Amino acid sequence: EGNEPGDSTKITYRELLHKVCQFANVLRSQGVKKGDRVSIYLPMILELVVAMLACARIGALHSVVFAGFSADSLCERILDCGCSLLVT
Repeated sequence: EGNEPGDSTKITYRELLHKVCQFANVLRSQGVKKGDRVSIYLPMILELVVAMLACARIGALHSVVFAGFSADSLCERILDCGCSLLVT
């Protein structure tokens, strides 16, 4: 469920697994490997969950920065965790 009342999406486990595997392959194609750090800057949408699970699937650490944060806050978090990729 999203932030707004009535804002929801339904997905099966099979569909979720397919999306997670696809995005894990995208991360790998970008050079992300086990132990790398990835920052995720997304609102409360399905793609946020997919990105988090894809990172876990390949063994990458993820740091979620919710979309309400300012650019300065995002920059600080990226520098603090030393991420190699930002997902927006």
